[in-house]
Amino acid sequence: MADALRIIVLEGDETGQELLDQAIRVLDPSVTAVEAELVRFDLSLGHRRETGNAVVTDAAQAMREAGFGIKAATITPEGKDDVGSPNRILREEVDGKVIIRTGRRIPGVVGPVSGVHYPISVVRMAVEDAYGAEQWREGQEGADDEVAFRTERITRSTCRAVAEYAFRTAERTQAVVYGGPKWTVSPVYEGMLKEELDRAAQRHRGVEYRPVLIDATYAGLISGVADTPLVIPALNRDGDCLSDLVLPMFGSIAGAESVLLAFDDDHEIDVAMAEAPHGTAPSLQGKDLANPMAMILACAALLGYAHARGVRGAERASRAIYEGVLETTAGGCKTIDLGGHATTSEFTDAVVEKVRTKVDIWASLGS
Repeated sequence: MADALRIIVLEGDETGQELLDQAIRVLDPSVTAVEAELVRFDLSLGHRRETGNAVVTDAAQAMREAGFGIKAATITPEGKDDVGSPNRILREEVDGKVIIRTGRRIPGVVGPVSGVHYPISVVRMAVEDAYGAEQWREGQEGADDEVAFRTERITRSTCRAVAEYAFRTAERTQAVVYGGPKWTVSPVYEGMLKEELDRAAQRHRGVEYRPVLIDATYAGLISGVADTPLVIPALNRDGDCLSDLVLPMFGSIAGAESVLLAFDDDHEIDVAMAEAPHGTAPSLQGKDLANPMAMILACAALLGYAHARGVRGAERASRAIYEGVLETTAGGCKTIDLGGHATTSEFTDAVVEKVRTKVDIWASLGS
């Protein structure tokens, strides 16, 4: 068993940084009983500009060595000559293949879609597809015959990583692999992911597999197909859109974490970088009102992956954080976006106390 955990902390902008500062309180060894070293990199917009994104590549290198990272929300400037998205650089530098986001019921919160009780995990490509595609236009600007083009690409290795991880996740959580790309319309391009899903289904015969087209996937989610835990594998853009549908189905996008994953040749996890799926919320900066759930759950997810790498006590700490967050909302301590009155720091205080108590009691029971 590994005794210490090294986590690369990627600092961000505005409310994103404030939520990170609150969330990493749950990683303190006095709370989790897990020895953790936090190594910080400043990925704020100003520092990225100052270093010409060198800080982003340095942070990615540190994550490749440590295996773990936790990231605050950052600003992506719009100018094409500016520093761009740090997320894109991080994904490419660590060879990230998959992003997983899991919507789950938040106790004490009534979601807008009735009858949704079981977790839904979206496993999407982290690279390729519509993002980073080559784009251009031909013809006179503004003329009726002006034409826009986009050349997208996906690779077999990325499709295989998405498919394999989706089935391994379903195996671990006793879920159904549901959905898929629009392979009937695009048998060459989108069909590549479908081929890898079919092959993964053969390797994981104990997992129920319900392949349906992406449009039918959307319809099924709204019409009540989620009568069991689901894992939905998706292309990059499809998965981005699916996440924005699935997470609010449970009441708030702040109720789920997002994890970028890189793999070795056997599809074992090399790097896990956890973050919140939402942005920097500039209107809430400095007000102590934003919901820290997603960032705290990101810490829980990271500890779960650390357990798989043999870090002592990480599984117990991960479970304590997940339970502590959900028990806090169930007990009525909720931020304003969930219909409560708790501040960011008050909610985090409550979670930290629950996690510390759980870990202490479980240790005293030898469990």
